[in-house]
Amino acid sequence: MNNYETVFILTPVLSDAQAKEAVAKFTKVLADCGATIVNEENWGLRKLAYPIEKKTTGYYTLVEFDATPETVKKLETAYRRDENVIRFLTFRLDKYAKEYADKRRARRAAAPEAPATEVEQAPAAE
Repeated sequence: MNNYETVFILTPVLSDAQAKEAVAKFTKVLADCGATIVNEENWGLRKLAYPIEKKTTGYYTLVEFDATPETVKKLETAYRRDENVIRFLTFRLDKYAKEYADKRRARRAAAPEAPATEVEQAPAAE
């Protein structure tokens, strides 16, 4: 089994529920093929570097997993068949990239939650 990382961009016209449903569909494809999902990060709606299919934003998602090369082929076939996927990229992590991903994940887990905004912190005026 190899370590892989995939990033895919979903069309921005989806609702949050539809985007989560699409992500669940792709993680199910991985699970059905016997892959072990190590990490899943939803990066949310972000601006694209350049327009793709006349769209300037998209829902980004990163999934790290351990699988065989045949599983990656099935996953990419699922990406190609889904009309909501604008772009995707899957690559195998070498030992240095795997080490960096582990450190990044640990650093992200250790980071405190974002502080509340000033509006949330301010007491209600009477």
